[in-house]
Amino acid sequence: MYLTPEEKAMLAGDCGPGVKKAMEIIVALGKIYGAQDLVAVQSVQVAGVSYKNLGDAGLEFLHEWAGQRAQVRVPTTLNPAGMDLTHRRELGISEEFARKQMAVIEAFKVMGIVPSCSCTPYLTGNLPAFGQHIAWSESSAVSFANSVLGARTNREGGPSALAAAITGRTARYGLHLDENRRATHIIEVRCPVTSEADFGALGYLVGKRVKNGVPYFEGVKDRGQGVLKALGAAMAASGAVALYHVGGVTPEARTRDVMAAGAETVVIDGLDGGYAALNSSVDEIDLVSIGCPHASLVEIEEVARWLEGKRVKAKLWITTARETRERAQEKGLVGLIEAAGGRVVADTCLVVAPIEELGLRSMATNSAKAAFYAPGHSGLMVRFGRLEQCLEAAVTGRWPG
Repeated sequence: MYLTPEEKAMLAGDCGPGVKKAMEIIVALGKIYGAQDLVAVQSVQVAGVSYKNLGDAGLEFLHEWAGQRAQVRVPTTLNPAGMDLTHRRELGISEEFARKQMAVIEAFKVMGIVPSCSCTPYLTGNLPAFGQHIAWSESSAVSFANSVLGARTNREGGPSALAAAITGRTARYGLHLDENRRATHIIEVRCPVTSEADFGALGYLVGKRVKNGVPYFEGVKDRGQGVLKALGAAMAASGAVALYHVGGVTPEARTRDVMAAGAETVVIDGLDGGYAALNSSVDEIDLVSIGCPHASLVEIEEVARWLEGKRVKAKLWITTARETRERAQEKGLVGLIEAAGGRVVADTCLVVAPIEELGLRSMATNSAKAAFYAPGHSGLMVRFGRLEQCLEAAVTGRWPG
């Protein structure tokens, strides 16, 4: 593998033990995947932030790196933590969990990382340009960056993303290369796909089918970035899709031929299978969760307007980035939601929060990703459907219909 003089110096330890360890990780991955050289990255997004996922071993790993005075070289943001960093008591988070979660955040801050804990960094300033090489690790963010923005990143693990942040490099393999960005499957969509939940159900079905392939969608109309966010998140959850194309919509599908030789055709003529797989039979709803991936300002406004003059019976959490929450508060949207009995929660999401400690049995969500993960991660029975169905369940405490 070719290394520049600067990269060789990092590997030799000339820049300190933390940088040396980071470069060893990058080079080892490059050798495993047959990379010929490294590529400079413009930004990094690090997953593995919630103490629920890290545990004490992960916290010790971060303390070791921070203790070696390793510093990030490029703009770097974090994935959601296990709690709202400023309002955790209102959510019922234990003192022990909160103490260790804050220790995780402090270790990242020592390394120069911005603690903007969000799975949608592209909504809060970490917005890569078309063709830029980046190193992101949250699966839905990777999908959005590659597919909707046309940036280039593999699906990094937490340690490899942190290593990329400290060195400013990643190995040039996988989706950093043109040949690996071609579509392996043609998805012919022959049924109506309109709501965010529909796109999630579609994504669930396609992810199960193509696994880590690159799907190219035909028959999908441009309905904005919100539904594309839901589509990519679902495929990354049920499969391992890190890049997809939508004919006439996503940038690479507009600018060049992206079809690989021998691409397999898959016909989707209905979404019932996706909805059935993501739904249980539970009727009473304890919690309604909106914002997986994190809700945009537009999505928060839609919830606030629907709730105006109403009162929720079930718990209602809208999870989002802190910056987005602050903007929503300035517009009066947080006040409207709180007046209805709901909460706009920053820094975390239901997938990585210790929700199993809160005494909840059931959840409704419009997120296929959350519906896919919640039963296994938190032991919740789930109802999955359109936003309007979820909000009606929040008001009545029961799943409609």
